[in-house]
Amino acid sequence: MPEMLIIKPSALRDIVHGLQVAASIKAQRPEWRISWIVRDIFAPLVRSCSAVDQVYVFRRNGGVKGFLSLMREVRRQEFDLVLDLQGLFRTGLMAKWSRAKRKAGRSDAREGAGMFYSEKVPLPAGGGRSHVLEILLQFCLTVGAEPRLSGPLQFRELERLNLSFMEPRKGVRPVLIFPDSGQSTKKWSGYAQLTAQLIREAGRKVVWAGNNYLPCRESFPDGSFLNLTGNTSLTSLPALLAKADWVISNDSGPMHLSAAMGLKTIGLFGPTDPQQYGPYPLKSPTNYVIQAPVGDLRLLSVKEVFNLFNRIEGTSVIRGQTRAPMSLA
Repeated sequence: MPEMLIIKPSALRDIVHGLQVAASIKAQRPEWRISWIVRDIFAPLVRSCSAVDQVYVFRRNGGVKGFLSLMREVRRQEFDLVLDLQGLFRTGLMAKWSRAKRKAGRSDAREGAGMFYSEKVPLPAGGGRSHVLEILLQFCLTVGAEPRLSGPLQFRELERLNLSFMEPRKGVRPVLIFPDSGQSTKKWSGYAQLTAQLIREAGRKVVWAGNNYLPCRESFPDGSFLNLTGNTSLTSLPALLAKADWVISNDSGPMHLSAAMGLKTIGLFGPTDPQQYGPYPLKSPTNYVIQAPVGDLRLLSVKEVFNLFNRIEGTSVIRGQTRAPMSLA
């Protein structure tokens, strides 16, 4: 069985896209056994993905000693192919010090990482302006596979966790919202008002999730709202997403994971270009994007987002009562 090592330590969005590449390779070339170097904070997600067979944990705060310890562990295995999907000096060093017959990296690698590869993966036809996942899918070519998605990402033991709080309300699964973002320019401030409209006018149950606690000071009927921000782990994230009817999020890792799992996703975009960073595939019937005027999320109104939600749901909500579905043709 041929052995492959993927190097993609961070961040969440990039890891999700890397997992999609691994899943595509696995689907087309199931004989490959795939190992992965990933940061400790993201290891639970990678370990639970069905496309990955083994995980090597990189502890960023471990310093030189920790780095060398990791590489000693990696070097116990000889690989047939190493793929550096990150393309930075540190990941290039990881590729160089691994034992492998072939070492492939990005043709647009930075910080001099390109000098560590025996092969460089070309950019897609759209060049550097292509969607970031389309750029990574070119790594499929290194094993003679096509640079295309194989289907939704699959995760192990999704049903193992007790997520009774995500049970449907009035027969409809919750709307899952991720109101936070790592960058202030990507963070929309209208989620509390949107939540109020989803609950009071659309009759939906809403759950907030994310790493950092964000308060919602609105008052809602019992059972209609749950705030899990600050209490969402990567271990539970795939199962949490799978229980949602819709996922609404800023441009963030959870948004990309939702799209990768084939879930109904609405991404709110500010300064970043959805053509490069939107939920992929961009033309999927389950993926939707709304971009703020002139890329400024402060100019995106709650009414606009709520109307988009209603339109793609195929319903018109008037004073809390839902009419029959309307054609979008």
